[in-house]
Amino acid sequence: MIDSPAPTEQAAPTEPAALAGSPSATERPSATERPSVTERPSRTERPSLNDRRRAATQLEIATTAAAFFAERGVEATSAEEIARASGVALRTFYRYFRTKEEAVAPLLADGGQRWLALIAAAPAGLAVPEVLELAAVEALTPADERAAEALRWTRALLTDPGLRRVWQAVHQDSEDALVPILAERCGAGTDPLEVRLAAAAATAAIRVALESWAATAPSPTEGDAPTEGPGAPGPLAARCLCELTAGLRLWAGADQARAG
Repeated sequence: MIDSPAPTEQAAPTEPAALAGSPSATERPSATERPSVTERPSRTERPSLNDRRRAATQLEIATTAAAFFAERGVEATSAEEIARASGVALRTFYRYFRTKEEAVAPLLADGGQRWLALIAAAPAGLAVPEVLELAAVEALTPADERAAEALRWTRALLTDPGLRRVWQAVHQDSEDALVPILAERCGAGTDPLEVRLAAAAATAAIRVALESWAATAPSPTEGDAPTEGPGAPGPLAARCLCELTAGLRLWAGADQARAG
């Protein structure tokens, strides 16, 4: 259903920066001692001009919606307000998103997409569990204050009950996308069920880490959940991945195939 127009014109809140990548850093060992999963350059095809324009428009709408939702909540925000503040017509808004809630999906999916890209581009010699952990830490650790601020905006989105379905859909999309990436890294002949189980466990670990971080009570000294160090998304993701995927049979099979 299309929301009815707001009775009065209201200024849009300050928009969050788009989430950015970051250098790796974990609780064990230090960042300088760990390899980076970006050592092998990605050979992805450059998107077309139309695709880049479409992505830019979606991101503009997504960041505007995130700003409104974080400031007012989902219920108090209309699609008309988001479209107007984004500089697009309401018809254009609904061409990109079916509902106002779905408008923030690109932001919620951003970290997961970086995680998947890092896994796919990681050096072939690294063990799959190590790749998953390194990629998660690198994708979820902010490189600068701008990225840290964007991560805090994401925290506000994850704590809004009105966005739960969108977050669940983003999580499922990430799991589905991880399956073929893991299958390629593990090699031909790998049991498809084992690959699916690994993808489910790994993406669940990332989801639990982010949700646990988002639910963290604000620090008395910092005033917000930490974005770096103990309790931050990167280290939490590494811990959750280690504990949720440690017993998977797929890892043993992948190690044997690599040794052979």
